[in-house]
Amino acid sequence: MTNVYDVIIIGSGPAGLTAAMYAGRAKIRTLVIEAEENGGQIRITEEVANYPGIAMTSGKELTTTMRTQAESFGATFATDKIVAFNFDGDIKEMTGESGEVYRSLSVIIAAGAKRRTLGFDGEAKFTGRGVAFCATCDGEFFTDKDVFVIGAGYAAAEEAMYLTRFAKQVTIIAREPDFTCSKMIADKVKTHPKVKIHFNTEVVKIDGETLLNTAKFINNQTGETWDYTTDPAERFFGMFVFAGYEPASELFRGKINTDAIGYITTNDDMQTNIAGIYAAGDIRPKRLRQLVTAVSDGATAATAAEIYVTANRKHILPDFEEESTTSVVRGSFFDTEVVRQIKYVMEHCTNKITIRVSLDGSPLSDEVKGFLATFVEIAGENKVALVIEEGAKDGILPAITFDNPNGEHIPIYYHGVPGGHELESFVLAIYNVSGTGQKLTDEQKERIAALPAMNLKIGISLSCTMCPATVQAAQRISAANPKVTTHIIDMRHYPDIQEQHTIMSLPAVIINDGDNIIFGKKEIDSLLNILEKQ
Repeated sequence: MTNVYDVIIIGSGPAGLTAAMYAGRAKIRTLVIEAEENGGQIRITEEVANYPGIAMTSGKELTTTMRTQAESFGATFATDKIVAFNFDGDIKEMTGESGEVYRSLSVIIAAGAKRRTLGFDGEAKFTGRGVAFCATCDGEFFTDKDVFVIGAGYAAAEEAMYLTRFAKQVTIIAREPDFTCSKMIADKVKTHPKVKIHFNTEVVKIDGETLLNTAKFINNQTGETWDYTTDPAERFFGMFVFAGYEPASELFRGKINTDAIGYITTNDDMQTNIAGIYAAGDIRPKRLRQLVTAVSDGATAATAAEIYVTANRKHILPDFEEESTTSVVRGSFFDTEVVRQIKYVMEHCTNKITIRVSLDGSPLSDEVKGFLATFVEIAGENKVALVIEEGAKDGILPAITFDNPNGEHIPIYYHGVPGGHELESFVLAIYNVSGTGQKLTDEQKERIAALPAMNLKIGISLSCTMCPATVQAAQRISAANPKVTTHIIDMRHYPDIQEQHTIMSLPAVIINDGDNIIFGKKEIDSLLNILEKQ
């Protein structure tokens, strides 16, 4: 059987990346499937100071280096979301949201955990209008404003410190009598001049008109309540919720053993109740959820998987010798991340497309022009043609858009340089416009075709880890149905749009330039559910 990996790792946080390093170094065929941007939750951590041997780094820098190491040992990566699986046979099968079926002899589940909401009155209503969950993504919106941080753990303490860069005052609301993170970090927060702390306190209710401007709190020991109302001159304040995480194990429950909360249980070798299936990192029950324990889990799981694969491979795949040298499962094709992503997609684009860019002579236009010149050089003129319109006057400028191989305009527009987290979205847009395209189910095709004409503006930040999923869903819809226009707008360059629509959280989907704005990460089906109601 072709394209059967020795191990597939689901998730690319520290546990998954460490597993990929150890598996690759053991010379077993390794694929990492990442649903989102590489790095997991720690990617948005600004300062990592508790990893042995590294005095200080950022989560993004650390996990980028870890991925480079994994690739240097032969691990390969794919972006997809696993939506179904069959672990009953010797060859484990997983189906991605793209429709791709992945096969392997063993699997390491390192999908991590996701943020937990608290459910207090007004939390859902004001999400994107003052309530946020990612300081890196949204902190700048609250420059010189009061900000409340809800939580007492490591994330709350660390993100509170980050928010002091922007906020006038940071107030921590903790239901516990003290911080639950390390004393060193807690002491750092307690002594910061811009931080106030209310322990034994919870949020009762938040409110406002368009934006968040009032809140009620309660002391859970005395029952005493107190109110906060923002100064009218400041208009609004921010509330960042860091209430911990819950395991991303929904797909596997009922088939793989979990505890009462949903964490996947394993033995000391990280093996689950199914032979050949392992779990690592924050998806497991553990006392300490830290970077060092995640990488330890990843190393242990990969070592156990290598032993399992070596013992069983010849029986399951008798023709292994012929398959083991195929380029499909060996190594990275390219030296840098940017070149890797561009060339990988270009190899799968069977038709040539045209990129059109409208420039207005601004410094941003110069950046866009330079980015596209490099992009076309990497992609190859046999895959992409570039048409530049200098001195454009109308619309949101600069603007990058596309013509399909038939010369038909596809209404996907990028406003700004599509770097950072949005590079992959940009490359996938080309893949979709070329006619190859990410796979859609028959039901999705029918739903997309039935959509009426509409205009979507998606406010994004290049540092936002939740934005790419929404962007990729929207541009896939526009590629399949040109009646739907999608504008991807880097909000830091277009403050007038942000102000016009009072956007305080990203991603934000503005539908038909109206007041109906959708916040938060949306996959293609959830975005379709929203658009079908318009």
